[in-house]
Amino acid sequence: MSLQDKYAQLLTAAKNMGVSNLAVAEQEGTLHVSGTANSTADYDSLWSLYGQIDPNMASGDLMMNIDIKADSGASLKVTTDSTNLNIRSTPSTEGEIVGKAAHEEVVTLVEKTDDSWWKIRTANGEEGYAYAQYLSPM
Repeated sequence: MSLQDKYAQLLTAAKNMGVSNLAVAEQEGTLHVSGTANSTADYDSLWSLYGQIDPNMASGDLMMNIDIKADSGASLKVTTDSTNLNIRSTPSTEGEIVGKAAHEEVVTLVEKTDDSWWKIRTANGEEGYAYAQYLSPM
């Protein structure tokens, strides 16, 4: 079975979600998949599907580099379960907490630092880094 066959459900889901710039290439026993998801929900759905196909991602035969569509100045909704989102001085859990954004608060994207941390600004002007998993483009 080819890797594209193994991950056919994930590739089909990515296409159906409208992942832009979707690129799929098999190299040296690893399937490389990249593109840009329209929302964090789509991003999370793809990672969840990956976990169902390859529990604990133990095979090590898929490299997935999916970004989330959001440009500087975009409005983002805080999507924590119910708690405030910490805003930190540096893009790390070691960074000092310099502010908080409430559950479902709308904040502004300043820049995507990397796939995990985005620099944001609250309506009160608090600015710093927040974990991207809890931010959804609107």
